[in-house]
Amino acid sequence: MTQHLRINVHEQPVTNRNHNSTRVSLAGALARHTTLRQLQVFEAVARLGSFTRAAEELFLAQPTVSMQLKKLADTFGMPLFEQTGVRIRLTDTGREVYDACQEVFRALADLELKVADLKGVKHGRLRLAVITSAKYLAPHLLGHFGRLHPGIDFSLKVTNRERLLERIDNHDDDLYILGEPPPGLEVEAHPLVPNPLVVMASREHPFAGVPNIPLKRLLEEPFVLREPGSGTRDALFRLLEKHGSQAPVVRMELSSNESIKQAIVAGLGITVLSLHSLALEGTNGPIAILDVQGFPIQRHWYLAHTRGRKPSVVAQTFLDFVRQEGPHIAEELDRKLDEVRAARRSRSKKSNTSSR
Repeated sequence: MTQHLRINVHEQPVTNRNHNSTRVSLAGALARHTTLRQLQVFEAVARLGSFTRAAEELFLAQPTVSMQLKKLADTFGMPLFEQTGVRIRLTDTGREVYDACQEVFRALADLELKVADLKGVKHGRLRLAVITSAKYLAPHLLGHFGRLHPGIDFSLKVTNRERLLERIDNHDDDLYILGEPPPGLEVEAHPLVPNPLVVMASREHPFAGVPNIPLKRLLEEPFVLREPGSGTRDALFRLLEKHGSQAPVVRMELSSNESIKQAIVAGLGITVLSLHSLALEGTNGPIAILDVQGFPIQRHWYLAHTRGRKPSVVAQTFLDFVRQEGPHIAEELDRKLDEVRAARRSRSKKSNTSSR
């Protein structure tokens, strides 16, 4: 006789197997109804705290962002954000989802690195994020590297210092180019190339060609500077503090070096920028480098990667490449500075001769 075993589910003890099956069921539901694109949109909104900024970063229309978030919230059956006025905050559920997103994207990034390692240096992808002032240097390095390794693709993200530090915390990229890393940042940083900061003005400015301008006299001029938090701006203020000088009169703040250069050519003031930012115009264009006491401010760019995380084969190969390329770039910068100094001396001699 066949025996039938009946189990009353209400009396069934709770076991790890029950929990596992519940988790598998939930994971299956999420896999069927959730897309990586939805998680990407959610992560960007949560990180940036703005639907508009997330849409700009992902090159999406804002209604598309809202629709993707609604679908994701419907999947969980609970709101992920709460809004007070113009500010949005994560709900408790939203914070859990955000933590899970971080794990998912880290796992995918690790998978990409492992696959690239298996392919070797002939193929793969290098994700590089750089500080805004290094955007002139990065394409130069990638161009040389790409000619040596034509099978490698590149992802280049140019952003300001604050956003770059966030990307480092989130492990968004393989390597980073930035100024001196702040204390406590979990990275291994290698000096890359010198990044001298110089004073710039319009070629028509009265100070153009004037030798050995006192710092105190310079501060009587209006300045056009990067936004607060910029490494370039911080370096200038540290120099002034060191000399016991007053803060400059900031006539305009701009978030782009290109905008700043346009502003000073238009005669709106003087600025302090990396010498690299004149890569396209050269030192004989519409922008003059002023001969000011205490300048150039000697700084370095660093190539960094997350501490404790082994770089991929592609990233390590690029790291080795720029270590070799760095001295050649430094020599090129020294030649440019020598040209600037020679031009200053020449203009100064002509000025003295004509005044006699």
